Amino acid sequence: MTQSTFSGAGRRNAGLLSGLQALGGANPALVVALGGLVGQQLASNPEYATLPVSLFNLGMAIGILPAAFFMRRLGRRNAYFLGALLGICGGLTAYLGITISSFVIFSLGTILAGFYSSYVQNYRFAAADSVSPEWRPKAISWVMLGGLAAAIVGTQIILFTRDLWPATPFAATFLAQAGLAALAIPLISLLRSDAIQSASVHTSTSTGRSLWEISKNPRFIIAVVTGMVSYSLMSFMMTASPLAMIGCGHSVRDSTLGVQWHILSMFAPSFVTSMLINRFGKISITLLGIVLIGAASFAALAGLSVTHFWTSLILLGVGWNFSFIGATTLVTDCYRPEETSRVQAFNDFLIFGSVALSSFSSGKLLAKQGWNGINVWTFPIVGVVSLALIWLAWHERQHKNTPAA
Repeated sequence: MTQSTFSGAGRRNAGLLSGLQALGGANPALVVALGGLVGQQLASNPEYATLPVSLFNLGMAIGILPAAFFMRRLGRRNAYFLGALLGICGGLTAYLGITISSFVIFSLGTILAGFYSSYVQNYRFAAADSVSPEWRPKAISWVMLGGLAAAIVGTQIILFTRDLWPATPFAATFLAQAGLAALAIPLISLLRSDAIQSASVHTSTSTGRSLWEISKNPRFIIAVVTGMVSYSLMSFMMTASPLAMIGCGHSVRDSTLGVQWHILSMFAPSFVTSMLINRFGKISITLLGIVLIGAASFAALAGLSVTHFWTSLILLGVGWNFSFIGATTLVTDCYRPEETSRVQAFNDFLIFGSVALSSFSSGKLLAKQGWNGINVWTFPIVGVVSLALIWLAWHERQHKNTPAA
């Protein structure tokens, strides 16, 4: 069920989903900010320090397809309940791993937290499916705004709980992570399930096109690749940043606040992203986002002060916001209602599979080539994707201007 205007059930659900994003968005914020530091304490080999973060992203990628299955069979709202339960289990397991100094159990907790994020990532699509096509950028932006609260909540929880129990640093933080997942349950119960339901759940007369056929569309290919690149580069750099800052002699507080500024910059632009997309076009704003990710690496290579790190993280966050929201809206243009569920799952599976690989490789690359090595890798990737988006804009303009036969 969609709304012709941004009002009614669609607006109400977008607001609730924004709140759920605030709670669920704190989940990766905690894991990314602390996973490498805890991993460094518990792992026998420093190259494996970022493995818990990588396993979080792997859990998110692996969980995408089962999450899509449960959404089709149970409906989105009921599946979101299951996701929240996984989030609770993830926080409790990570807490246990820290208290008994087990790297394996802590890593298992981050995998479960990743499973929870598989459901959280669907919130933006649920909002888009609640409204008519012209309102999709606004609905997606509303959900992404929940990340602003996630940045503040996540950071303050870290600062308040990190040394609450001096014998087991950060244990209380992951216990709080489980509490945030539990708080999502009452919000999920308020969702209008008919408005957020994927159209494919209700459609039995048509199965739509195959993924192979859909994947032949250049717009879809470039949108998915852009989503993969924007999220992977963001994860690649953000995973390494706390370790690099500590390695450069900066404090845990400085690195945590850096992550907070980064997450704020990831979501704060959502106030204007939909307006910019409507004004300048989806491809233009997506391209701007990719270019800003490249600028983040320039800032990182310019120096090793706190200011350089924070500037890089802020540019990285803004760039991710523009490129990821832009890529998401490009993807929503490429499928029919009956194709919604499997295309969204396929898109997110590819994105978060690449994110898992990038976060794991960032730890190894940081150990072998240092912070500069992390950032140099960004430029050729940004260049290729930028050229692809420029070509897509040219191709669609040519197609639009070609007279019908």
